[in-house]
Amino acid sequence: MATLIHTLADHSDDVNYCAFSSSCLATCSLDKTIRVYSLSSFAELPYSPLAGHAYAVHCCCFSPSGRVLASCSTDGTAVLWDPRDGRRLAVLPQPGASPVRVCRFSPEAAYLLAGAADGSVVLWNVQSLKPYRSGKVKDGSLMACAFSPNGSFFVTGSSSGDLTIWDDKMRCLYNEKAHDLGVTCCDISSHPVSDSENGFTYFQMASCGQDNQTKLWLILFADFLGVQLKYKCTLNGHSAPVLACAFSCDGQMIVSGSVDKCVIIYETSTGNTLHTLSQHTRYVTTCAFAPHSPLLATGSMDKTVHIWQLDLKQSCAGDTVENESKVAVEDWSEDDVSAWLCAQDLADFVGLFKMNNIDGKELLNLTKESLANELKIESLGLRSKVLQKIEELRMTMISVSVPDEFLCPITRELMNDPVIATDGYSYEREAMENWISNRRSSPMTNLPLHSLMLTPNRTLKMAISRWLETQQK
Repeated sequence: MATLIHTLADHSDDVNYCAFSSSCLATCSLDKTIRVYSLSSFAELPYSPLAGHAYAVHCCCFSPSGRVLASCSTDGTAVLWDPRDGRRLAVLPQPGASPVRVCRFSPEAAYLLAGAADGSVVLWNVQSLKPYRSGKVKDGSLMACAFSPNGSFFVTGSSSGDLTIWDDKMRCLYNEKAHDLGVTCCDISSHPVSDSENGFTYFQMASCGQDNQTKLWLILFADFLGVQLKYKCTLNGHSAPVLACAFSCDGQMIVSGSVDKCVIIYETSTGNTLHTLSQHTRYVTTCAFAPHSPLLATGSMDKTVHIWQLDLKQSCAGDTVENESKVAVEDWSEDDVSAWLCAQDLADFVGLFKMNNIDGKELLNLTKESLANELKIESLGLRSKVLQKIEELRMTMISVSVPDEFLCPITRELMNDPVIATDGYSYEREAMENWISNRRSSPMTNLPLHSLMLTPNRTLKMAISRWLETQQK
């Protein structure tokens, strides 16, 4: 699933962080520099390294558009760079000159969040280059931060072990002790989920810490509950403090890196370990998924950054479905399923699946219960093998999935008649009409809607039509 395809070994000291844009990879180090590489060839860009910090560089990040690169350092500053030519655009000094540990752009790139060792948090206005809001965690150093995908809130993690939820006005909404020995990193999935039955929106978050644990959380927003942080599960596998975690851009996978020198890739929905990578020779300090390509970068105190190619397509031998990239799995016929079974060395089940009329849609809905109770597969080992292959098949669908902006946030289905609500988000008309018939809040932000007017989004509808045409070629 993960193949090491390139190693970057240009830093002269520990690698602290790495970050992707759509075309570049940036890395930063204790050696005081930021290095920038092209994703097309992994060649270092001519202006790299960027050498503007006086001390170690702890974090770097690209703005959502990739047009600005930010870095922060022990020297007490965050710096903005132009990744096209390496020009330094601005130096943002942290109040009190405390070492700045983390930085993140808000989703719309209007603000840069900078968190420091003294617990201070500053939201910088990227246009005016002035502080917009500032605050401070109640205890410890600021070690981690992440924005929600809609920008309405962000989360910070501290060395005291607290996770704190803040709104965009820097008001503390919620605080919880999450990791006994301190939080080291956190990340929020870019895919919020709307629960139309209960009337709330939730966001998935991962956090990791000095307690050797990576935890999954649900951040809930509901009219009657306010904001809540709900523990979901702990991802097992590391034997030492976990220093980094990140969601894939589709939210289907989580990666973590640890003092045990290992990188573990998990499946978000099940918490199952998909792959363990052990090529680093010292602590793994950072890991990041690329936004538009199946790449993973991991950095370490061994001074290297490994680039991994993720094989999201099932490699099948024998008589498989040649049309897999064009025919959605849920549209497979019973014969297509039979061919897939043969390719997975599961030919003994072809007769059983045909007798039960298992097509692509039925295949994807199979569970361990239905395999045992309905298909009467008695062997636990065989059931596990079949279920594992089905889970792997679901993973192959990631690479041919519908662009997220074409999916209705309520139904998570391709939109046919997209409309824009007054919260600025687009929804399928029928789904949004059903939503506002019962409530007057936004499915995405849970804030009150100023008006129930829905405006046709003709531009989005045309884009969806063009995309559908390309899928039929």
